Amino acid sequence: MKFALVVFLFAASAFAQNPITVAKAACGPEKVSFDVDKDDTQHTLTLPEPGKARLYFLMDSGASYSLAYPTVKLGMDGAWLGANHDDSYFSVSIEPGEHHLCAASQSSVTADLFELAHFTAEAGKVYYYRTRFILAQNLQYLELTPIDSDQGKYLIAATPLSISTPKGKPHKVKHQ
Repeated sequence: MKFALVVFLFAASAFAQNPITVAKAACGPEKVSFDVDKDDTQHTLTLPEPGKARLYFLMDSGASYSLAYPTVKLGMDGAWLGANHDDSYFSVSIEPGEHHLCAASQSSVTADLFELAHFTAEAGKVYYYRTRFILAQNLQYLELTPIDSDQGKYLIAATPLSISTPKGKPHKVKHQ
């Protein structure tokens, strides 16, 4: 009887963890937000550094206008890497291995939306992930999906580089 009680209490504590909190472990701290500027002169691909991989985050609004289009924060393995707004992109150099990605809306207009993904990076390879919002009358949805390298290169050629600054920080983080 005591054994059954111990097993029951252990199982109950395991299920008591908030699954959203566990899932959001790929994201950075909730209170961090970004200001985003764009540089329309930058449309170049950066190759991976020796022994590393390159990860591109692209935001595709799907429209030629974007009134109040939300900013998206992008994180990996529990830290924010930067943000995109409207049509824009940035990239980061990453270590090979398994990584957990997070995209989260940063807006007072939309609900708190987030999307998660994971992948295994190999040295010398380039990975492309696209974020898109689906906003309709009663539907708000954030999408984070891997995309083909040809589509990724096309979007980089067609969109400006995102330069994001964590709010409250004096310097800008310019990605490649």
